[in-house]
Amino acid sequence: MSRWHAGVRVLGALVLLAAAREARAGAELEVYRFRTQEDAAKPPDAAVCAGAPFETTVKLGASIHRAPPGGERERSVGTATACIRITAANRLVPGEQLPMHVRFTLPEGDFTASGTCQVVSNDVPEAGLVLAGCALKLVEVPAGYLGGMVSSTSVFNPKKLPGHATGSYYTLTVYRGPTKPKAAEAKSSGP
Repeated sequence: MSRWHAGVRVLGALVLLAAAREARAGAELEVYRFRTQEDAAKPPDAAVCAGAPFETTVKLGASIHRAPPGGERERSVGTATACIRITAANRLVPGEQLPMHVRFTLPEGDFTASGTCQVVSNDVPEAGLVLAGCALKLVEVPAGYLGGMVSSTSVFNPKKLPGHATGSYYTLTVYRGPTKPKAAEAKSSGP
């Protein structure tokens, strides 16, 4: 390879690197915090669970509640469908991980995430109530968003113990911004 060709290759790589930095620099982090509570009036969307990357055995429908900026009272802002795989082999003991797939329908659009929830406790404040923490990757986001993650602290009441609701406190962390330039993608995948 001649020096000229090598120089052109290096210059092309630098241009692609600069374009990638510019695309990343244009991304803006947004964080949404909300609470979900299982709600019989908001049944789970079967299509969401059909799209889960595992066989779903538990489907939950929920209302989403969020306090608007300014400290106003929390209000209903959307719905959620959670799809979980729990089998006879699952004992819901601390440390056990359960696959979860969930869609949040918010005013900002539909966000779908998949990942796992780890059981933290199955006996606080009483035996049968399951406390878990979830870490999920956003796998579908509305137009204008690039991706991100969702985390939660969750309460699961599979035995329907009185006085306890199934629900979670979520933090949705997502990037909004320009997508990668198509020309840079095509060039970066070449030789």
